[in-house]
Amino acid sequence: MKIWVDADACPVVIKEILFKAALRTKVQMTLVANQSIRVPPSPNIKMLQVSAGFDVADNEIVRLVEVGDLVITADIPLAAEVIEKGGRALNPRGEMYTTDSIKSRLNMRDFMDTLRSSGIHTGGPPTLSQSDRMSFANHLDKWLTKNQKIKR
Repeated sequence: MKIWVDADACPVVIKEILFKAALRTKVQMTLVANQSIRVPPSPNIKMLQVSAGFDVADNEIVRLVEVGDLVITADIPLAAEVIEKGGRALNPRGEMYTTDSIKSRLNMRDFMDTLRSSGIHTGGPPTLSQSDRMSFANHLDKWLTKNQKIKR
């Protein structure tokens, strides 16, 4: 089981949680981005730099993800594709996407896009809170614990 990180937009504090978890559990983790991102020296943490362009990193993650892998992303369409391939998707706010929840999230995303394209200002997401970080860490820990048991 591997962790893939949609790293271009992943908050630094979430990357730090991921680095600590990967170092502690020795799970294979790859950050995918169109710019170079510094990662701690470790044989199980890698940086995969892709060319710049719309959805290039997302497409690479979808190509590489396997059943049971975990993808860290706030990108709803990417999460939907990951789930369709049998992977799991966790957003930086600690929401583990499911087959059911991703459908409603896609609908809401499309609705908000329609509002924005008609000129209505919808604002951005709120700042990542301490409870978001805790929720993320808890969901990550549950996934790691479950998959460490499977590995043995």
